[in-house]
Formats: sequence, structure tokens, C-alpha cells
Amino acid sequence: MKKRTFLKATSLLTVGAMFPQLISCKEKAKAAPRTNWAGNLTYSTDNLFTPKTVEELQETIKKCEKVRGLGTKHCFNKIADSTENQISSAEFNKVISIDKEKKTVTVGAGIKYGEFCKQLDESGFALHNLASLPHISVAGACATSTHGSGIKNGSLATAVAGIEFVNGKGEVVNLTREKDGAEFLGAVVNLGALGIATKITLNVQPTFKMKQVVYQNLAMTELEKNFEAIMSAGYSVSLFTDWTKKNVSEVWIKSKSEDMKEIAPEFYGAKLATKNLHPIEALDAINCTEQMGVEGPWYERMPHFRMGFTPSSGKELQSEFFIPFENAYEGFMAIEKLNEKVSPHLMITEVRAIAADDLLMSPFNGKTCVAFHFTWKQEIEAVTALLPLIEEALAPFNPRPHWGKIFTLKPSVLQGRIKELADFKALMTKHDPEGKFRNEFIDVNLFG
Repeated sequence: MKKRTFLKATSLLTVGAMFPQLISCKEKAKAAPRTNWAGNLTYSTDNLFTPKTVEELQETIKKCEKVRGLGTKHCFNKIADSTENQISSAEFNKVISIDKEKKTVTVGAGIKYGEFCKQLDESGFALHNLASLPHISVAGACATSTHGSGIKNGSLATAVAGIEFVNGKGEVVNLTREKDGAEFLGAVVNLGALGIATKITLNVQPTFKMKQVVYQNLAMTELEKNFEAIMSAGYSVSLFTDWTKKNVSEVWIKSKSEDMKEIAPEFYGAKLATKNLHPIEALDAINCTEQMGVEGPWYERMPHFRMGFTPSSGKELQSEFFIPFENAYEGFMAIEKLNEKVSPHLMITEVRAIAADDLLMSPFNGKTCVAFHFTWKQEIEAVTALLPLIEEALAPFNPRPHWGKIFTLKPSVLQGRIKELADFKALMTKHDPEGKFRNEFIDVNLFG
């Protein structure tokens, strides 16, 4: 259905009151264009629906010829964009249940991690990991295989035990890891291409306390022989560099309190920080999670940024590439050779580790990876010109990009690196036979 036809139809419906659910969930068009969190992308439609119930969601999907799901708008590319209609999951934002026997929590798919972690902790449980930002939705994070760090920690999607979504036929689909095998494994990291998630069940573990310390100025030469040891030094470890001094400016080590009995003054030659730091050293650390070995709950240490604060204005660009962990140092050095081209346009690069998983469209399917995450200045032309150089430098290691960040890999190259792509396309045909959830991003990257 074309946009003009859609608007005409909805105006007729208000007169006839034939579909009150559809009308009530459509937002009024705003004067200002709708953009993503960073402001680098203006969405291609003003038709935004915010259903409050599963029934409203079903009715909306049935009436739309083309539609995409919209979470917290933290993606930097067009994965959530649509030229016709978008559906926000913002109203699916409640904790539905905590099952203490099965050790699971079931939440509305649109809830942000920062909105339920405290309640989960008070019930005696914790998630296995969190991303650097707690402001993202569960559905969006899992659909794009968003992650934290930790050589033994899988992406946030690996916590999913069950998922409910409404597919392109308007059907409510419930899948669990326990009973649905390969179909479940394909539905978790779904890129929004199978339907709109309504609730997600996550595995949890007993709650725990954590401490965080930061070391400054780790020489890159230490990485050659000690990379695995360095990345295994805590429950979650992140390296930050701007590629200007042949060193890692900051090493963030997050550990369970029971595992951090003493705090060493040095770490492979890096010095223990004497105050809280921002990943970009020149910036104020007020919005960052507490460091200096101060004990706190898991949800106040695993993210880099505090849940009660917005970390920045969002005026940035982000790219991220994943390569096998065994190639980490070689990949690190391949990027370092580009330092003079990269650093003028860069805010910071973060390097993390993510454990292997079995999810079909996950970049970590079958292999533990190292992630090179670039937070760029919002210089779109310069960054777009740089990305092919980085992708070429990492090409010997067959890099995969983060699904929600900007990249320029040719579709044929990307598709060749996704071994389960045919199985995922079969799921798309099953759950979305008319291609309602296909957009430019899906068409280009999976079918182009």
C-alpha cells in the first residue's frame, strides 16, 4: 500500500470507526523529521504505529503492505527504516514474570535493559552480560546480536530462552530453545525480518557483586604474546585506543567481587588509574559506571555508562567488525597501519571479546570473536570513505559487521560469510511470505 493510499484509508476508517485499534495506535505526524538516536539518519516515513496490545499489533501488521519494527532507535544504518510504515514496540515494556525455579525472566520485548535490571537483582538474579549502554531495548539488542565483553560471555541474544512475535501473516508465534530447535535458533537474531517481537524470556543466574578497575597506557607490543591473557583478566574486559601513540589508552576490567581480592598497581606495564575515567580520557566521567575497585551490583558495573544518565548527545557514528579471536592481534595490527587515516575522524575504538554461539544470523555463530568498535565523529563522508579501507585491512580474517552499525561490505561478500543464510531465508518465507518486513537494508544485504 502506497503512503498516499494508506493515509486516505485511515482517514476513512476514522469516519466509519471500523478499525479503532489501528487508528488509536497511529501517532500524529510531528513537524520535525523523525531521526535515529545519533541524528545521522532521518526515517523515510511519518507513519509510526505504537500498539499497546498484541491484538492491536496483529491488526496493524495485517493492514500494512510494508512495515518495519522500531526499538530505541540506536541503530546507525537503515535496518529499522521503512518508506511506508514503522511499528514501535515501546508499549511492550513491562516485566511479565520472574520464574525462580526455571531461572528465567520474561519481559515485554520493548523494555530497556536499564528498566528491569534492578528489579531482577532484588529478586536474587542477574543477566550474564550487558552492553555498554543500558538504554537499548531487549528486542533490538537480540535482533542485532548486540553484545558486551568477556571471552566466556556470549552476546545478549544468547540469554534468550523463548521469544514471542507476530509474523507477517498476523499470527502469534511462540518459540523456545527447549522445543523448537533450528527454528528458534534462526528467530533470535532476526534482523526484524520475521515479525515484531512482543515478549522475550531470558535465562538468568544468581545475582552477584562486581568491581571495576581501569589501567592506563598499555603498550601495543604487550598484545602480541599476551592478548588472550589480557582479555581473560576479568569477567569482562575492554581495551580503548585512538591509534595515535601505539598504545591502549585504557584497559577496563570488570570482575566479580569474589575474583578481585587485590588490585595490582600495574597490569602488563599499564598503570592503575587514580580516578574514574571516561573511555575518551578528555571527557568527564560523571556518566560512567563506578571504577576504582568500588563494589556494586552487577547491573551498575557491566555497562560502561550509568543507567540513570544519557551517555552523550548521540552526535556520532558507529561501526563495528568481528573477526575470529585467534586472529585478534593480526587484526589489531592491520588497523594500526591505518592510524594516520583513522585517528583524525575518530573519537575512540573499543576492543572486546565475545564467546561463540549457535544462533543462525549471529556474527559469532560457531566462533569466539574479537570486536573492533569505532565511535566516529559525525563526519559522514570521511567515515564512509574510511570504512572500505578498514574492511580491506581485515579481509584476510573474513570480518562480519554489527547488524546495526554502518558498513560498506559488498552484499555478495557479506552473504558469503553467513553459512546459515539459506536457512534464515527459508524462515523469512515461512513467517513473512509476502515480504512485509523486507526493506532496503534486507533486500540489499541479504538478497542483493
